[in-house]
Amino acid sequence: MASRSEDKAGLVLGMLLIVYVFNFLDRMLLSILAAPIQADLNLSDGQMGLLGGLAFAALYSTLAVPLSALADRTGRVRVIGWSLVAWSAFTALCGAATGFWHLFLARLGVGVGEAGGVAPSYAVIGEWFAPQRRATALAIYSLGIPLGSAFGLLAGGYIAQEIDWRVAFVVVGLAGVMFAPLFRMAVRDRPVSAAPVEVERAPALGATFRLLALKPSFWLLSLGAAAGSSIGYGISFWLPSFVQRSFSLGLFDSALFIAGVLLIGGVAGILIGGRLADRLGQGNRAWYAWLPAIAYTASAPLWAAAISSGNLAVAFALLLVPQGLSYVWLGPVLTAVQHLVEPAARATASALFLLINNLIGLAAGIYALGALSDALAPSHGDESLRIAILWGLVLYLVAGTLMALAGRSLRRDWVGEVG
Repeated sequence: MASRSEDKAGLVLGMLLIVYVFNFLDRMLLSILAAPIQADLNLSDGQMGLLGGLAFAALYSTLAVPLSALADRTGRVRVIGWSLVAWSAFTALCGAATGFWHLFLARLGVGVGEAGGVAPSYAVIGEWFAPQRRATALAIYSLGIPLGSAFGLLAGGYIAQEIDWRVAFVVVGLAGVMFAPLFRMAVRDRPVSAAPVEVERAPALGATFRLLALKPSFWLLSLGAAAGSSIGYGISFWLPSFVQRSFSLGLFDSALFIAGVLLIGGVAGILIGGRLADRLGQGNRAWYAWLPAIAYTASAPLWAAAISSGNLAVAFALLLVPQGLSYVWLGPVLTAVQHLVEPAARATASALFLLINNLIGLAAGIYALGALSDALAPSHGDESLRIAILWGLVLYLVAGTLMALAGRSLRRDWVGEVG
């Protein structure tokens, strides 16, 4: 019986991972396609920053909260499935864009769809996996970030180079729409009687927010992750453009370069972070915050060395370690947020965390680097993006400090047992 339950949990996690791959595949298309889009639609770095950040994050961050509260009450898997259809359809519509505002509105639609995907998925994983395995499970789910980003870069770069950037959006969007029925057939919310912990009726959104607002660890974890995400999302979005400009790589060659960094460094960092958190956190819950604090702080000088390198091969080798370190936080922090509330409120709590993380990190970081690159271009030319990224790395030090402080209050704010 236990084996069958574990097999089902593995299937659920695998299907959620595929959905998350589509999530980041759709996001990263804009990154690798930035050069042909800018050339075709005559857009600046600042405008591309708005498309990659604010246009997506504005509704993605804010609608995630009510959609997750709805998911807690009406069914998390149902909301995830319909969200996949919505964001995939709007991704396909990006291929029909004729100007900045057309593409801006399509990206808003992608954000609306993706708002209902991530936080409910965290809660579904919480239903299916016991506390002592939860950080590892959430880390495996988070592999959708480097996997989806890498596949998005490769698919977008190849299709755009061989056919057209518009076709890349249509192909990827339609693939997501076609996968949605398979996901709905394979995955169900776990019955309350079968869950590893007793699940009560979901509290009201306001009650969950009031509970979290009184916990210092919630604010420190959220703001720490937001600081790290500001530069992390910014680097992820602009790195293809950076290697194209600073190393004169073509569209698909730059996709191969960044995909390699993501698949090697990113996957290793996420898995190591989840495993270490589950092991260290059994003895001291503060490690769910201290581990990201160490990783963030160590990553800043390593990113600086990699970005400053003038040799492509050396830059690739140097990028692997900080790329991994910048992803270590996912499993530990997402698990910690799950344990700041009772099980019934997990999707809502995750959405409130993501509201802060994404509204600051995703909306601001990508645009800020693009705008700073525009401002530095008259004096630094094609190297302006390199300088902008280097200036932004101080945010990793801010993130590390906030995470270190979060560890002090996390033990007191934790709900339930670790193991």
